[in-house]
Amino acid sequence: MQKLNWLTQHLPEGLPIDAAWLRSHGYTANLLRKYEASGWLQQPAHRVYLRPRGPIVWQQAVIALQTLLARDLVVGGRTALELHGHTHYLQTSTQAVYLYGLRAPPTWFKELPAEVEFRYRNDARIFTNAIASTAPHQLDAPVADRSKRSDGVMTVPWGQWNWPLSVSTPERAILELLDELPDGETFHQADVLMEGLSTMSPARLQSLLVDCHNIKVKRLFFFFAERHGHAWLKRLDRKTIDFGRGKRSLVKGGRYDAKHMITVPEDLDASG
Repeated sequence: MQKLNWLTQHLPEGLPIDAAWLRSHGYTANLLRKYEASGWLQQPAHRVYLRPRGPIVWQQAVIALQTLLARDLVVGGRTALELHGHTHYLQTSTQAVYLYGLRAPPTWFKELPAEVEFRYRNDARIFTNAIASTAPHQLDAPVADRSKRSDGVMTVPWGQWNWPLSVSTPERAILELLDELPDGETFHQADVLMEGLSTMSPARLQSLLVDCHNIKVKRLFFFFAERHGHAWLKRLDRKTIDFGRGKRSLVKGGRYDAKHMITVPEDLDASG
């Protein structure tokens, strides 16, 4: 009974964890089978357990990953922009959840019946400095202070319990999304998204752009930003940003933008 009481206190309903986490807290395979038989635990995937609470919601799965399992992964890219309210006019519901960090989620994560596709991206593709630890990896960590860190990560409360969910800020998320062009995202979608990002922090953008080593991302960022003439653009110091050398052909048969040395779709202005 003591083991069961501990579990009800430390594993909230609906948060999936793996057998290794349970073993580390003294739960044997026989005990887990007993709890599963009695309905205290369910197995949504092989060697994955949760206290039942209806269908798995992807935010609950990610929160368990970030807190109980202490994985330094953040919700980023298009998904983060959706959470910040910037993509509601492009699609009605989240179909893919982008997770960024240096270490991929456990293999069982993709097997969860969460009705979304989890897509992992190594943030070293874009930034020199990896995402700082999302510590304290605690489910009850206070999120009243939603300050946005210098690495472009913030913690927001989710659900009726105000659980902490670590996500990219809009400044970081748009750079992550631009890395998906041209195969994972369209130029038109990126253009529409950039048009709505009028309130981004120039200081945070400056820090992220200096840290960004992905030449394609930086050139695309300024290409789209200049199309919409956002006020924050004037406060960015381009001299401290490395734009690399040479042309970047991003689409076949497109038009060449000499200023940013990239090839973009010929019909970009007509694609809306």
